[in-house]
Amino acid sequence: MAVCARLCGVGPARGCRRRQQRGGPAETTAADSELDTDPEEERIEAGPSPPPRCSLLDLPPELLVEIFASLPGTDLPSLAQVCSKFRRVLHTDTIWRRRCREEYGVCENLRKMEITGLSCRDIYAKLLHRYRHILGLWQPDIGPYGGLLNVVVDGLFIIGWMYLPPHDPHVDDPMRFKPLFRIHLMERKLATVECMYGHKGPHNGHIQIVKKDEFSTKCNQTDHHRMSGGRQEEFRTWLREEWGRTLEDIFHEHMQELILMKFIYTSQYDNCLTYRRIYLPPSRPDDLIKPGLFKGTYGSHGLEIVMLSFHGHRARGTKITGDPNIPAGQQTVEVDLRHRIQLPDIENLRNFNELSRIVLEVREQVRQEQQQEPSEGPALPQEQAAREADAAPAEDSRKPADGAAAAEQLAQSGKGQPFVLPMGVSSRNEDYPRTCRMCFYGTGLIAGHGFTSPERTPGVFLLFDEDRFGFIWLELKSFSLYSRVRASFRHADAPSPQAFDEMLKNIQSLTS
Repeated sequence: MAVCARLCGVGPARGCRRRQQRGGPAETTAADSELDTDPEEERIEAGPSPPPRCSLLDLPPELLVEIFASLPGTDLPSLAQVCSKFRRVLHTDTIWRRRCREEYGVCENLRKMEITGLSCRDIYAKLLHRYRHILGLWQPDIGPYGGLLNVVVDGLFIIGWMYLPPHDPHVDDPMRFKPLFRIHLMERKLATVECMYGHKGPHNGHIQIVKKDEFSTKCNQTDHHRMSGGRQEEFRTWLREEWGRTLEDIFHEHMQELILMKFIYTSQYDNCLTYRRIYLPPSRPDDLIKPGLFKGTYGSHGLEIVMLSFHGHRARGTKITGDPNIPAGQQTVEVDLRHRIQLPDIENLRNFNELSRIVLEVREQVRQEQQQEPSEGPALPQEQAAREADAAPAEDSRKPADGAAAAEQLAQSGKGQPFVLPMGVSSRNEDYPRTCRMCFYGTGLIAGHGFTSPERTPGVFLLFDEDRFGFIWLELKSFSLYSRVRASFRHADAPSPQAFDEMLKNIQSLTS
């Protein structure tokens, strides 16, 4: 405290001033004689003098404002209980404006706030701090379909934006989003929740924070979601928004059934939903590419959102949105980074049987290794094994034939090798990259309707570049192309790798 006083240039401590005021002529003479004493003799006889004492109460208000403005907003209510001076200083709007900006990114014009009759202290205490637990990324509980909700501070509002993939099959297009709810302060300085679902503007809603990582929304005026033309008009409007086309444009009968089923299922919730928190995957310097969210093609189900994460020598793709076959929360693909695959040259790659032979050979090798693992003595701890697997150079699971030697050299040079889908492999998007950086053995999850008889089947993970990868489902003879979601999300980082792994287990257990 004394050091703080000296640095701030406040002057002598309060205790010293009191001693000077109490001192009489005798004390003054004694003090003068002490000044004439040799400083070295004084230090030898009396030792070092104690530093002057000072209290925060001695600091001027403008300095207290600067100090308090640098503290977390959650600590300030305790300071207000210390004394009346601190309480008066904490009514200074400069403190709360800085807290709003640094903690929540609010950069509103003060004049704009004055017009609304609100102070930064009101915004912080009654809006931002009160609803801080719902900021970030969430997955709604909509059966197998899931979803991606991003709750953000937007000006003087807190808004929940539902992120939607682009229209099928344009996987490289930007994400679409629409507001589901918003929270703001009215003139009475009370936070108001409004439902934004439907096409009749904002109306009365409610939010309940169940616990730190779970909350629910409820619409109190669901009649605002109805359309004058009835369910048929609602379906056509939903179809244009969801798929960017009419039902007559969709000729595939099975696809029509899937679309109608999704509309019936999702529309019954009327924006009365429960949300569970999700985190972005942690990133490490030795990851194959930066982990994160990707849009992927899934045949008749359209585009879905997948989270790519790395776990030692494995990469996993977890569905954030899903479908009746593989619901949200399940691992759609798993990649074994220890088993790299060398593709044949272009001419041989066009032959699906040749690719199938290569992949099945690798699968057999993986099975043999798994059978040998128990007899190889005590296993290493998981983290140590993962580090060693990442540090070891990736070995090709089969040596390239003479015809693929040139392709192998291109891949190792960093330029990649030419790529084309084998004949007979279906793809929703024919505009896929024609150069592949590297490939790995992986498995893809397939199941019947209602997630019946789930099975992991062999496939090929293809890394195209930093923002795109693909997966060939061998048994389905289909190709999925994934493109990175280019959006920045605040309040979405996992507090620890363990918390992220626990989150993956939780969202998977909900649909198992």
